[in-house]
Amino acid sequence: MNQDEAPFNRLADHMGRAYLRYSFTKGTRQEVEYLFASGVISAGNRVLDVGCGPGRHSLEIARRGCFTHGIDISERFIAIAREDAGDISATFEVLDARNLGFADEFDAAICICQGAFGMHSDELFDRKVLEGIFRSLKPGGQIFLTAFSAYFSVRHHVEANFDAATGISVEQTTVLSEEGRPLEVDLTTGCYTPRELRLLAEITGFEAVEVLGGEPGAFSDALPSTDLPELILRARKPI
Repeated sequence: MNQDEAPFNRLADHMGRAYLRYSFTKGTRQEVEYLFASGVISAGNRVLDVGCGPGRHSLEIARRGCFTHGIDISERFIAIAREDAGDISATFEVLDARNLGFADEFDAAICICQGAFGMHSDELFDRKVLEGIFRSLKPGGQIFLTAFSAYFSVRHHVEANFDAATGISVEQTTVLSEEGRPLEVDLTTGCYTPRELRLLAEITGFEAVEVLGGEPGAFSDALPSTDLPELILRARKPI
């Protein structure tokens, strides 16, 4: 384990299943319904879930007739996902999202709730994640990714410290374990404008790039705004 991995594993080891008690995890079904309704995913697809955490999206997608493969840096979260998978078509792997070794294997890829994207202060981190996702997709395959909005962070996220020079937001917060034990942590989030996210996707090689606005549990075709906490990137790998 390198130093980059240590903070994420410490947080996941402490939270365990308590992660699934947080309100932002309660919109999984709506989010997955939107993925199917909008055509990002279709029944029978092979779907890569990057930064899958305890597997909530992978499992819901697999229940709807897809094969899903979730990757996450946390051994604890992957163990939970495997335990909950049962006999459905979902597999899980401990893997650094910067080192995806897949090539033209998946019809779609998701990276939701800043599972692997936007969770590091290294400027190259997110680009490596996006490049790995691009390689993993079949020609014509789609990506659906969420990122925290810099607009929202500046206007509303007053409890966090936002660095305008880097676009990094740092929030001091308390997370609870399954037994209710508190842990004080600094949550580092890379924030984006729609233009930055669009350009990063285009540089990586994606086409049909679209950036929408969103929030957990309420995915829609809304345009970005200063009042929506997330940006949604939709794009396609060229055929």
